Amino acid sequence: MTTETPTPPTPRDGRELMELFLPASPFVAKLGVQAVLLEDDAVRLILPWDPANITVGTMVHGGAIAALVDITAMACAWSGAPLPAELRGVTTSMAIEFLAPARETDLFGIGRILRRGRSLVNVDIEIRDPQDLLVAKAIATYKVG
Repeated sequence: MTTETPTPPTPRDGRELMELFLPASPFVAKLGVQAVLLEDDAVRLILPWDPANITVGTMVHGGAIAALVDITAMACAWSGAPLPAELRGVTTSMAIEFLAPARETDLFGIGRILRRGRSLVNVDIEIRDPQDLLVAKAIATYKVG
């Protein structure tokens, strides 16, 4: 009996790429980040509450929040992008302002495209809790392809 390895699905565009990539990425999976909404120029991700992500007391670590910012920027940049011949991408810059502590809560990464160039994409990111408190605000540049 011969068993064939299943061929992974081939994404047609950047949004489908993110639908496949996010759950398969070891780091994203480790954090538990999931897509809530993937649109061409806007995304919403969730970082579920996990006590492993605390820094002091019950506060979510700034590094976990920064990781959510970075993952949100990546997902947003790719979601409206055509697929290049070779899949490559990298965050080239990221600036974050931490505005309020997040305590024992899920967090949402909300990203929207500010400008899409040939390969560089500028993304506006907000990190909010379920009560819509703005925890962090960021801007990032991501290179697609």
